[in-house]
Amino acid sequence: MRAVRISVATAVATVAALTAVTGCTEKSDAKSGGSGAVAVTATDDGCKVSKTEFPAGHVELAVENKGSRVTEVEILFPDDRIVSERENIGPGTKHTLTAEVKSGDYRIACIPGMKGKGHRQDVKVTGGKAAKRDPRLDAAVAAYRQYAQAQADETLPKVKTFTDAVRKGDLEGAKKAYAPSRIGWERTEPVAESFGDIDPKTDTRADGLEEGQKWTGWHRLEKALWQDKKLGAAEKTLATQLDKDLADWQQRVGKAEITPTSMANGAKELLDEVATGKVTGEEERYSHTDLVDFKANVEGAEKAYELLKPVAAENDAALTKDLDKQFAALDTLLDKYREDKSGYDFTSYDKVGKADRKELSDAVNALAEPLSKLAAAVVK
Repeated sequence: MRAVRISVATAVATVAALTAVTGCTEKSDAKSGGSGAVAVTATDDGCKVSKTEFPAGHVELAVENKGSRVTEVEILFPDDRIVSERENIGPGTKHTLTAEVKSGDYRIACIPGMKGKGHRQDVKVTGGKAAKRDPRLDAAVAAYRQYAQAQADETLPKVKTFTDAVRKGDLEGAKKAYAPSRIGWERTEPVAESFGDIDPKTDTRADGLEEGQKWTGWHRLEKALWQDKKLGAAEKTLATQLDKDLADWQQRVGKAEITPTSMANGAKELLDEVATGKVTGEEERYSHTDLVDFKANVEGAEKAYELLKPVAAENDAALTKDLDKQFAALDTLLDKYREDKSGYDFTSYDKVGKADRKELSDAVNALAEPLSKLAAAVVK
């Protein structure tokens, strides 16, 4: 996710690990460079596309990173809302991004180091007809939209419990309310990120700030609670700002651009979030509540998958069988770290040893590889 950053060195190491498991090398995608695909060549100082005009419907970007840094490729509306994206594309690797786009003007962005606006190429999508869609996919989109709205609606009261404690100067109460306030957000983060401006204000870590950006949001307060161990006037102001920014998110969720492919790509993005932030312990570096976020990310990915599964299973039964297996394995593994049977009290991540983190990472990677194929499976 754009607002949750890792250092370039860490990103390279993470992608190397993912590559070892998933085989995301030049052989990772047999379709890359196919006649119907738009080839995107990402470099450290450019973003070259093979076509600047293509028909509406399902578009396939065959992405190759020829740069020296981990990169991200996005399809953007002119106002910077995200249509779809693929993160953590390692140097020398190829990936395919499948998206559904209507006619209109867009931009394709390549973002070396996954920070900033990157390099952009304007493109035009022509034709008045959107992709033909199975009615079951329309139902899936509608159900997912309801799910995303429900998560936002349920998050606001939990956030207020957290921010009220901050405003009262109740350090322990705020600590207790912190992780629960993030669950709904973590389940549906790709939807929040699609707006472009909310995520940087609410969920940025100190090392993810853009030039000139003020640090606000959950993680700024997390630092105050666990590292600084004080709640003053500045933190109380930040708490009120967080309430305001998340209320804005809640109001905008219903306007989000959601398609079957964005749901599938979003599920993969959530697994990337786990791989690059939660497994490494970088996301919640002060509170060590990473496993709460981890579980919420997996639940959000699984929800999108379950809604798309009826169509995906008809198109690629082997894929859905593998996804069922890998989701179940990861869920079972996460249950080992629950402090209770069904709630969200998980082991503090600083108490999870290196070998156990490796086991979690392997389970995430085993799921991420087939999940990267879900978008293609729903448009066959």
